[in-house]
Amino acid sequence: MKKALIIGINYYNQSYQLSGCINDATNVREYLVGDHAFPQDADSMVVMTDDPENENTLLYPTRANMMNALSWLVQDTSEGDTVWLSYSGHGGQTTDSDGNRPAADAAIDGLDTICPVDFESEGQIDSTTLHRTLVVPLHPQARLTILFDCCHSGSACALPYVYRPDEEGNVSVVQTVTDTFQQGATLIMAANQLVHAPLSIDTLTNANTLLHGFTGFAKNLATVSHSVFHPEDGDDNDGLVKLETSFATEEVKDVWMFSGCSDDQTSADTSINGVATGAMSWAFITAMRESDAASAPLSYIALLTSTRQLLKDNYSQIPQLSCDGEYDLDQAIQVRQDKNERRN
Repeated sequence: MKKALIIGINYYNQSYQLSGCINDATNVREYLVGDHAFPQDADSMVVMTDDPENENTLLYPTRANMMNALSWLVQDTSEGDTVWLSYSGHGGQTTDSDGNRPAADAAIDGLDTICPVDFESEGQIDSTTLHRTLVVPLHPQARLTILFDCCHSGSACALPYVYRPDEEGNVSVVQTVTDTFQQGATLIMAANQLVHAPLSIDTLTNANTLLHGFTGFAKNLATVSHSVFHPEDGDDNDGLVKLETSFATEEVKDVWMFSGCSDDQTSADTSINGVATGAMSWAFITAMRESDAASAPLSYIALLTSTRQLLKDNYSQIPQLSCDGEYDLDQAIQVRQDKNERRN
């Protein structure tokens, strides 16, 4: 079985209107149907855009409609199924209210989000919600491939393994176990100084700030204590770094997410050859089609570096690859996993 959910939101008549997101949805649909034989019937493919003709239908990307569609995408999946999700629109960040963020980027104090067309009134969809809706219910032998072309999208689905090339192919680390314990040591030193300081408005203010610091440290410790940073991975993987985070006790799912940028970056809504498009959507499809034309399938790591090369001359955003398991990145990219082909 093949299923696809494709979302593109231009936010028409809003102050933050975009230009290329519906075009991205159209291009992705044409790519999946024309290059990968995805079926287009209503039981297999849903394309949601805020084109005016979709208003007042289930294809209009309100928060409620998007949540229903996300659940539909992974329900009743089984071994060998192919599942695709792409989203082109605004991305944002919001604070982590319950402290359960399983983010790959512990240095960002918040949740990555995607923005439905009605997000101002109904709210954004955060990374924890996306993980619980998409990853947790997915059959472990079904393959889910995700393409997110939006700002702050690096850990949008809270997947534990993140691979990121920088502009020069060097390893970059967001936060390691060492960083977190250094944070704790700094806080302890500050607390010791505060205890011996005279009581005043300033010391009360500093105490409140310090309390928030310890709270953040505790959250980071809970996440990063599950992390293992392997510097040698960067040498073997063309400047990529792996950062393992929480959700460690969950069953590993076959999920691969390409995102347009890291958590602290924005993704470009641009024009290429006179056509409005998202830069990441264009780079991803271009790299895949060039590979198909050359009859030389790209590996996952090669696709990531190819999209970076296509973007680097004109855009500062750095694409990322996130996985739910520790897979072999040298395997050829495919949106379908052949039976018994799990990589550990």
